[in-house]
Amino acid sequence: MISGGSQPASASVDALVRSEVAVRSRAAAHSATARAHTNIALVKYWGKKDAALRLPFTSSISMTLERFYADTSFTLLPSTQESEFILDGAPVPPHRAARVLDYVAAMQQRHGVSGPFRIESVNHVPISAGLASSSSAFAALAAAFVGAYGLGSRELCEATKSPVKTSGPVDRTELSRMARLGSGSASRSVFGGFAKWERGTDDATSVGVSLDEKPQLDLCLTAIEIDTAQKSVSSTAGMRRVVETSPYYPVWVENTERACSQMEDAIAAADFTGIGTLAQQNALDMHALNMTAHPGFTYFQPETLTAIATVEALNNDGVECYFTIDAGPNIKVLSRSENVEEISRRFRALMPAVTIASTSFGPGVEYLQAQVRE
Repeated sequence: MISGGSQPASASVDALVRSEVAVRSRAAAHSATARAHTNIALVKYWGKKDAALRLPFTSSISMTLERFYADTSFTLLPSTQESEFILDGAPVPPHRAARVLDYVAAMQQRHGVSGPFRIESVNHVPISAGLASSSSAFAALAAAFVGAYGLGSRELCEATKSPVKTSGPVDRTELSRMARLGSGSASRSVFGGFAKWERGTDDATSVGVSLDEKPQLDLCLTAIEIDTAQKSVSSTAGMRRVVETSPYYPVWVENTERACSQMEDAIAAADFTGIGTLAQQNALDMHALNMTAHPGFTYFQPETLTAIATVEALNNDGVECYFTIDAGPNIKVLSRSENVEEISRRFRALMPAVTIASTSFGPGVEYLQAQVRE
């Protein structure tokens, strides 16, 4: 979910082009609404080499999820009004909206546009699902910003089903850069199906790319909520501690880059077993790495270990499935669609209080609405 903090600007568009786009877009744009779906990392990003630009030490690969998404509208306001951020129908106080407002200011500077605005975002990623929503939130915000200012290229307009066609400088690659500056994983939510965040070496090369927008593979994700309480070690703090103190972090980087290559091969071959095995091992590697930091820490709870054992028991009973776990105690089970019901039944029997939500592949960013001034 979009929340507090601040984000510096990073300009990468030629100043003359920005100026021309600014004049055209201020004359034409009014508002746009975009939808972006959250994603689950199958090969995970864990550690920044540049916090300001959100550049990762490793590439990562994800699955975009159909059931969980954010809808965000970006509306240009008259110069006499103040910018505002409304989340799930409620105005967000300026001190809590700082991360979002600063992000938009950075994007305005990046693309040579200006003026007050209203952001209205509705989150459809339930906390009970145990899924981070920042990926969908910032991908939707970046797209709505681009749509409102008329910055989208023809390629972007076609790919995102924009009702308004423009010829701006922002294609899907630049949109992924913009989304990354809000939340690293958001770079992958620009694309549907399987996507990769290339680690790159700078702002220009650290981008999201599509691996397969419309996979034919039968692959479902079942999210098992174990605990939604605030983590004792935030993801940002956990990454930083591991990068700075674990003697095994270079090994993690090497292994994760290798896993990305292997995961791409498994995706290309529609190899369900290969995808599941790699995702499960990469998750275990990440959580083992956390315990080698100084001081060591873990996101696991006793119920997390019970859930892992349940996945093992399901496999022993002939139900092929695999788990992945992000920075938290909640587990996500990867399976074929025919096994979702049995997996859900088994977990409900062991953990009656848990919330379970299942989904499969979702699309990339799409525009739901756009309004223009002539």
